[in-house]
Amino acid sequence: MVASLTQLSLEAIWRIEGASIIAAVARMVRDIGLAEELAQDALVAALEHWPADGVPHNPAAWLMTTARNRALDHLRRARMLLEKHDQIGHELEAQEALIVPDFVDALDAARSDQIGDDLLRLIFTACHPVLSTEARVALTLKLLGGLSTAEIARACLVPEPTVAQRIVRAKRTLTEAHVPFELPQGDALRPRLGSVLEVIYLIFNEGYTATSGGEWMRPALTDEAVRLGRVLAALAPREAEVHGLVALMELQASRAGARVDASGRPILLPDQDRSRWDRLLIRRGLAALQRAEALGGTLGPYALQAAIAACHARANTHAETDWPRIVALYDALAQVMPSPIVELNRAVAVGIAFGPAAGLEIVDSLLRHPQLARYHWLPGVRADLLARLGRHDEARAEFERAAGLAQNAQERQLLQERAMAQSRLETIKPRDPTAG
Repeated sequence: MVASLTQLSLEAIWRIEGASIIAAVARMVRDIGLAEELAQDALVAALEHWPADGVPHNPAAWLMTTARNRALDHLRRARMLLEKHDQIGHELEAQEALIVPDFVDALDAARSDQIGDDLLRLIFTACHPVLSTEARVALTLKLLGGLSTAEIARACLVPEPTVAQRIVRAKRTLTEAHVPFELPQGDALRPRLGSVLEVIYLIFNEGYTATSGGEWMRPALTDEAVRLGRVLAALAPREAEVHGLVALMELQASRAGARVDASGRPILLPDQDRSRWDRLLIRRGLAALQRAEALGGTLGPYALQAAIAACHARANTHAETDWPRIVALYDALAQVMPSPIVELNRAVAVGIAFGPAAGLEIVDSLLRHPQLARYHWLPGVRADLLARLGRHDEARAEFERAAGLAQNAQERQLLQERAMAQSRLETIKPRDPTAG
């Protein structure tokens, strides 16, 4: 039992601190794949020592120190091997000069650069153009989000073996290409910015609505994504999409306090107590959206999604939301970023603005889309529209199908409860909420 509790504690700590540990080690060894291996060595050491010795007072610091010691041992062995052949390089000497017993000098050096953020440096290295966009997303989610291969597969709507192959090949490619562990400067920034934004938002989404596990939200991930977004905004103040992403994340994060009840059960948007929305985050999000719009040009996908979130944030109630404007914004989003997920979300807005039959027509056109074959919100949205049309038996079946596909325990329970509610309503004719 003690070992089990220790392992659970270690898993929770690693979920939060793993990315920082990998990033700090990567700065020392200049190799992401090797850094992950050394960090995993520290994790194995914890599994060996903590059950007997107890969880340290500061477990994150214990893991960081152990991982850095592993990195230091690796560099010393590498130096000895090179010395044996009289081929010590200047780069290794520079790395050794940074490594002192308490690592203070190394940390000060990191803080003195343009951003001083190992995690951000890790993102840009993982998002190097030598990798495909898909590989960049998978690798960064693995290293910074602490997500499992299965979670990344669900987030990206691709098979799990595909994700595993991408991660292995990505690390090998970075090593073979000798990609430096650094932040891009000048003209090198923009080509790598798009995939970085994509990765940050995927991390945010995993925290905002977890794909699996017993909790609906993972606040540590949303907080980290918002933090990284703000740092990026400082790095690229003239990039509208950076401000758009920050606005989107802050506006969505503002609802966090109202999205679950005291038991951690999900509360859907129409039922949320908007007095519990974080007004400071809303003001910050609206200000970031204003900065994105002020830069001119056509709004990109993140700024458009932020504009949609702003419609919700400005409305005092669900009924007062400007749903026709949201539909128009989804129409624009579908033009710049066509995807079945966007179309499904557009169907929800259409269903509220123009009636459930109009929304259902869009959803039915997506039923055979291969990317949505295992996506539980496709039957979930269809069930909601069917329920509003009074087709309760069909709605119940769709809610049950959605529950069967859901990997998150809280979402699954919510969908099961909605299925049971439809069973009770099968003999009752509802009033169409869009009528009159």
